Amino acid sequence: MTQATTTDLLARARTWLAEDPDPQTREELAALLADAETPDADANAKLAWSELADRFADRLQFGTAGLRGELGAGPMRMNRAVVIRAAAGLVAYVKRQGLGDLVVIGYDARHKSYDFARDTAAVVVGAGLRALLFPRPLPTPVLAFAVRHLGAAAGVTVTASHNPPQDNGYKVYLGDGSQIVPPADAGIAAEIDAIGSLTEVPLAADGWETVDESVVEAYLDRAASIVDPHSPRDLDIVYTPMHGVGRDTFLAAMDRAGFPAPTVVAEQAEPDPDFPTVAFPNPEEPGAMDLAFRTAAAAGPDIVIANDPDADRCAVAVPAEGGDGWRMLRGDEVGALLGAALVSKRAAGTFATTIVSSTLLGRIAEAAGLDYAETLTGFKWISRAGGLRYGYEEALGYCVDPQGVRDKDGITAALLVAELAATLKRSDRTLTDLLDDLALEHGLHATDQLSVRVEDLSVIADAMRTLRERPPTTLAGLAVTRADDLTAGSAELPPTDGLRYYLAGDAVRSARIVVRPSGTEPKLKCYLEVVLPVASAAHLADARTRAAELLATVKRDLAAAAGIDD
Repeated sequence: MTQATTTDLLARARTWLAEDPDPQTREELAALLADAETPDADANAKLAWSELADRFADRLQFGTAGLRGELGAGPMRMNRAVVIRAAAGLVAYVKRQGLGDLVVIGYDARHKSYDFARDTAAVVVGAGLRALLFPRPLPTPVLAFAVRHLGAAAGVTVTASHNPPQDNGYKVYLGDGSQIVPPADAGIAAEIDAIGSLTEVPLAADGWETVDESVVEAYLDRAASIVDPHSPRDLDIVYTPMHGVGRDTFLAAMDRAGFPAPTVVAEQAEPDPDFPTVAFPNPEEPGAMDLAFRTAAAAGPDIVIANDPDADRCAVAVPAEGGDGWRMLRGDEVGALLGAALVSKRAAGTFATTIVSSTLLGRIAEAAGLDYAETLTGFKWISRAGGLRYGYEEALGYCVDPQGVRDKDGITAALLVAELAATLKRSDRTLTDLLDDLALEHGLHATDQLSVRVEDLSVIADAMRTLRERPPTTLAGLAVTRADDLTAGSAELPPTDGLRYYLAGDAVRSARIVVRPSGTEPKLKCYLEVVLPVASAAHLADARTRAAELLATVKRDLAAAAGIDD
């Protein structure tokens, strides 16, 4: 690091320190500066310089996912200074666009979430608009509902969803209750860039209002209304909120809909920002459901349901074949089951999913005579499908009531799963039996994922470049018949950093792979699907074995082609 570089870095860090409104992050940054300026450079000084260089290399970029990052001091971390700037940019955008004067603000139970929400309220009121702050940590779907229900100009929820405990985030909705998409994200980002010194942002000391409990009650009424009041309710459930904020809302919704009280996983029942029982608070991660399955082994329920920490996602587990333990259903399996459930309810409108999800929903929609759409990854895109009636993404996100919550909602999805499971139970059938029916009718749609978490983001860039420069011609003995570079965009899809491959061979009806960097985590994600014909129920087991073998080989070959470790 040159003398000029160190001088500039120190100047920027000191400027930040002078403006930082948070005593905790001021103390943190001051300690780093003291270590960095130690006259005799030692290991602590080197570490401090490295940390300062990382924190001040750039700033967190505001995009369609809002903001998300590690807590700490500096522009590349989530902190009160970054949030105040983001809030000021959002308010300036709302005013410039003439969207209205009401902003609703929610938050989860993570470290600093309430502080960030309160700062947002102070910015909104300081700008002359009206701020409504949630009375306590509540699920993200309640915020998305409140934006529509109250006719707000915008909504903010402070959450990092299922990220690790050291992270937090800032998600923005506009008046239709959907997450932002271009060009709104760029417009808000431009307003953030235009903010000078943080001292120029007016902050109200008070004046914001508290969201009335009637809004939560209205959400619960709407949630309960998605199930038929005359459908069966005999179902035993084990439930975990994964140390998040979903428990009370989930239990209230289940009670209001008439279901028996679920058994809650005691060790994960209370909100805890440290998520002490899991490595990652995401039901998809290995080990995250272990305590739920242990509770289920003692309670003997029909199904296990989990929400992620902000309760916008829903995971479902069923008894494993032979009754030995539990099997997590893939997001695509739950997505197909919910689609089938809505078809049985004579749903009308468009079914939508993403290009990384299974194509089975398209088959279900086609058979029912419904419109079908595929979008880019994320509910910000799904929610904008024309005439949307149902949408899902394979990462455990489901929108079963877009007129109520135009985003993924783990509470209402759980209600619909429970109704479906109870209805099947009355006929001595299970969710697994219905999955078998769908495979027989539409072919076995088997999906898997190759997900590589990295410390160095250049690994992802190198893998994408390798695949573009030397694309595979065969994978698992299947010929790559078509390769799409999604950065070009198309009439159906906006541009995105991704690759899509179509494969063909005698063993499959069709196969598809999508490779993309994650938008919220340091991961390269590869989504795989093979579709096999199934002649009869007697052939299902063999088809599943063959599909699993194919997917495993595709993963191995794809990892080798990308130059990454599987």
